[in-house]
Formats: sequence, structure tokens, C-alpha cells
Amino acid sequence: MNSRERVLAAIRHQEPDGIPVDLGATPSSGISAIAYTNLKRHLGIQTGHTRVYDVIQQLAQPEEDILDRYHVDVLDNGRAFNVRDEDWADFNLPQGISVQFPAWFKPKLQPNGAWDAFDAQGLRLATMPQDATFFDQTIFPYVDGYPENYADLGHRMSKVHWSGLAISPWDHASEPDFWQQFRQRTIALRQSSDRALMVGAGCNLFEWGTFLRRMDNFLMDLASDQVNVERLLDALVERHLQTLEKICQSVGDVVDLIRFGDDLGTNQGPFMSPATYRKLFKPRHKLMVDYVKTHSQMHPFLHSCGSIYRLLPDLIEAGFEVINPVQTNTSDMQPERLKREFGQSLTFWGGGCDTRHILNRGTPEQVKDDVRRNIEILSPGGGFVFNTIHNIMPDVPPENVVAMFEAVDEYR
Repeated sequence: MNSRERVLAAIRHQEPDGIPVDLGATPSSGISAIAYTNLKRHLGIQTGHTRVYDVIQQLAQPEEDILDRYHVDVLDNGRAFNVRDEDWADFNLPQGISVQFPAWFKPKLQPNGAWDAFDAQGLRLATMPQDATFFDQTIFPYVDGYPENYADLGHRMSKVHWSGLAISPWDHASEPDFWQQFRQRTIALRQSSDRALMVGAGCNLFEWGTFLRRMDNFLMDLASDQVNVERLLDALVERHLQTLEKICQSVGDVVDLIRFGDDLGTNQGPFMSPATYRKLFKPRHKLMVDYVKTHSQMHPFLHSCGSIYRLLPDLIEAGFEVINPVQTNTSDMQPERLKREFGQSLTFWGGGCDTRHILNRGTPEQVKDDVRRNIEILSPGGGFVFNTIHNIMPDVPPENVVAMFEAVDEYR
């Protein structure tokens, strides 16, 4: 099998010729710029660049040498953009790491040691405190209440840092020929590689509520103001369907997976009861997923952190085929349980190595043992793509990254 065939076989719940692997195809399955630089130094790689394609999370775009070394089977179509050297600018992270940011990203150092990011109008969208490795949201457009109408929803959304500091290809979305480029560049990427292709659509619902209203307010709204919640969600779905229509028309016959996002879980369980999810979010998720399935060949992929065990039956009914990051270190998310109860319906994209306790703190042999155990539980019968539980963070020793992939290679 080639890489694309390997990934698609896993999604069809067929055992491929080896474990499919992802590194960096989503902003929740990648590697921090610091960890990536340390890994390259450990491997003795002195060429290339550490290019930070996700400026909020400080994630590196893995280079072809790394993708080949670790037999990575899937790519984000965003890497088809920003391909020229002039699309990037040198930057020194506070930790003394030299990286390159997209040329449009120009954070400013403040007297207190923080780095602030601004939009074109000079509005501060995000801040990274001194010695931190992540930009925090600073603007919550509806923090003081819901508007009478959503005529300016797009403008308000652009002030949230996830939108205002968007990852590629969406940092080019305002260009007049964007959708033409989107198709042409994605086709060229597919022709240049046999890896599966992923497109990130976002289409968040619960999360956009928290981005716009702020987490504390929106969680209370779910219980006490569902009328306004539904008004907001309907306005979001209307916008998301417009985006999905353009994605499906542009690359629905070229791309293999489409990534939705909505962090629905905490360490202990979902942010809401299943009944609340069924009333407010499930019908709207299903509407968007059904649109994709009707108008493209793409497989719907949902990123949701946390313990979502209690929501999985409804997410399956909504049409999601793949879940990520499979946070098995939270309540009710034991890999044996997930595989037994949902392994015929879902592909588990992640859960391959614990990034909270083992990859960053364990010995290389402990890392290998964790990887082997998870693969042997999750991979039988297909329905598994190897990835860590969310991103490889800055504190992960490069020796442990190497050990992790050495263990994966035992199953390839």
C-alpha cells in the first residue's frame, strides 16, 4: 500500500499493511517548534528551517526529511501555501530558539516581557506571557451579551485570535483568487505525494460560543439562555455551510479527510450533558456533516479534546467517522473500552502515546511500552491512525520522540 491507501484502509476498518502515521497534518497532531528544533539537533540535521505555521500554538511544519524518516502518511493541504522563502521571516523565540514565522505575523515585545499580536487596525488580538509558549485570546466580542442580529458576525469573529491569526491556507482567504489557488495548489500537492490529504474546515460550534462569549458565560448560557445560544449557533452554521460549500466545490474530489473542531470534553467528562448536546449541537453537526458526505468524497474528522465517551454515540449518529486526539488519559476513555464499544464505527486518530505523563516525563523504554500497548489495543481490524494524544509539547525530550517512532516502526 502507499500512504493514501494505508490511511483510507484504516478508515474503512480494514487492517492496512502497517500502522498509518500522522505528524503535523492537523494543529492538534503536531509538534511544537521548540521540540522540533531539539529533535533536529538530536538527529544531527543542520539543514532546512523550523517554520511555525501555527503561530498561536507555536507548531512547526514538519519538513520532508522528517516526514520520510518517520514514514508519515498524511499531509495538511495548508502546506501547499507559503512555499517561498520570502513567505517567511526569521524570529528568535524567547527560549533562544531560532524559527521562522509567516511574514505577515509581527508580534511586538512589551516591557513586561510579554509578546502581543495585533491586527491590521492595531487591535491586540492575543498575548504570550513572558516565558510562555502559547498565545492567549484577549478579545471576546460578545462578552457583554448577545447582539440583536448577526449582520457583523464575520467581523466579530475576525477579532478572535484563532481567526485573526489563522493557520495556512486560511491566512490567504482574503485574496481575490483564493479559491482558485486552493484547488490548484491542492491538486499539485496530491500529484506530488502519495500521502493522504487533510483539509481543516473548523466549523466549530461550542468553541465559537466560548470564543465569542467567553467560557464562563457560554457554559452558563447552555443552561440558562438556550434561546440566544440557538440563535448564535444558527448564525454560525449558516456561515459554516457557506465555507463547506466552497471547500467541497474546490477540493471535495481531491482531499481525503475534512477536519471539524469542537472541544467538547474536560478531564472528567463532557462540558455538557448528552441531552444538551443532542438538543443544541447534534442536529447542527449532522447538518454540516451530511452536507460534506453528499457533496464530496471527504471523510468527516472531528477533533475534540477531553473525555467525550458519553457523547460518542451521538457523534457517530451525527456522521463523524474519525475522532482525535483520543484522550485516553481522561475519565471513561480507556483505549480497551473505546475499541470494544466504538471500534466498528469510529477510526481513532490518536491515543498512540500519552503526552501528559509519559512522552514528556518517561524513559525511552517507558515510551516504547506505552506505544506498543496502545497500538496492540487500537489497531486490530483497522480503525486506527497513530498519533500522540495531542501535540508534542516543548518539554518532550528528543530521545523520547525517537523512541516513540522506533516503537511504531515495529508495526510497519
